[in-house]
Amino acid sequence: MKLASKLGLIAPLAALSFSALAADQVKIYNWFDYTPQATLDGFQAETGIAPTLDTFDSNEVLEAKLLSGQSGYDVVVPSDSFLAKQRQAGAFQPLDKSLLPNLGNLNQELMTVLEGSDPGNQYAVPYMWGTNGIGYNPEKVRAVLGDDAPVDSWALVFDPANMEKLAECGVAFLDSPSEILPGALHYLGLDPNSTKSEDYDAAVAMMSKIQPYVRYFNSSRFLNDLANGEICVAVAWSGSILQADARAQEANNGVHVEYRIPKEGAQVWFDLMAIPKDAPNPAAAHAFINYLLKPEVVAEISNLVGYANPNAAATELVNESLRNNPGAYPPAEVQARLFTLKPLPMAAERVRTRAWNKIKTGQ
Repeated sequence: MKLASKLGLIAPLAALSFSALAADQVKIYNWFDYTPQATLDGFQAETGIAPTLDTFDSNEVLEAKLLSGQSGYDVVVPSDSFLAKQRQAGAFQPLDKSLLPNLGNLNQELMTVLEGSDPGNQYAVPYMWGTNGIGYNPEKVRAVLGDDAPVDSWALVFDPANMEKLAECGVAFLDSPSEILPGALHYLGLDPNSTKSEDYDAAVAMMSKIQPYVRYFNSSRFLNDLANGEICVAVAWSGSILQADARAQEANNGVHVEYRIPKEGAQVWFDLMAIPKDAPNPAAAHAFINYLLKPEVVAEISNLVGYANPNAAATELVNESLRNNPGAYPPAEVQARLFTLKPLPMAAERVRTRAWNKIKTGQ
C-alpha cells in the first residue's frame, strides 16, 4: 500500500511511531551545503525512511521548479519572502501539526514574526536563519587596501575605488537579484523592497561602476574559493562564510576568513521547510520535519553548517564558538539594523530581474 493511502490511517494517531513508514522514501530539495549527511543517516536509522537529497543555490531556481508543477519533492526549503508568494500561488499543502509533536521546541517569538509570510504558521516550519553580508580574507584585503579597509561597510564592495584594488585578489557576488539588489538599494538610502523602477536604475548605475572588478557572480563557487584563498571577498550568506573558514582550518592551508554584517544594515532571512501540494509522500515529509525539530539534531546541523537555528530548546547545544559569534547570532543592536524582504508585485519582480541582468552583463 502506498504511503499516500496510509495517511488517512495514521493522521489521527499522533503517537504512532514513524517506523511504520519504514518501506518509504522522502525526497528533499534544499540549499547546497545545508543538509549534513549525518542528519540524513540519523533520520533513516531512526525512522527507516530513506531520504534522497537534491540541492539548489538560489530561491529563483527553487521557485521555477515549484511553480512548474509536479516537482516530485516531499520537502522543499524556500526563504520567507519567496514562501509568501508561493503559498499564495497554492504551491504548498497545509501542515498536519498532529504529526509534528516537536513544534513546541521552536522560538515562539520568531514564529510570531514568521506569521507575516505564513499567517497562522499553517504551511511552513523554520529551518535556519541568517544574514547577507561580507566574507573576506583579512590578510589579502589588508594587503591591497591597508589596515583601514572598511570591512564592516557596504562601501568595501560598492565603492569603485575599493573594488578596483580588490580585483587584484578577487571579489565574488551571489548570483541572485533578491540577494544582492536589496542591499544595494539600502546602501543608497532607498527602500530595499522598492517597487520603483527609478530606484533600480540607481542601483544599476552604482553597480555598473563596480561590475568590471567583480570576478564572478555565482551562488556556490565562492565557498571553496574563499576557503582556498582563490578570492579575497564574497558578498554572501553568513553561514556559508563561516563554513569557508571552517574548511580552511580543516585544510590547515593558512587561510583565515571572517564575516561582517555591514554597519549600514543588511538583509535577514529565514529558510522554511514546506511540503509541496503534490508531494508524493506527505507523511514521510512530516516525519522528516519533525526529526529536524529535535534539539540535538538541529543543534548539530547548526554546528556543521554555521547557521543559527530557530529552535529555542537547541540553543544551549550549539557550540559556544558559534552561538557567541555576532555574525551568526547578531546582538540586539545589530538586529535593529537588519531588514526583511517582502514579496514584490510581479511587475516589480520583472524590473528587479532586468536590473540584475543589466548589472551582470555590463550593459
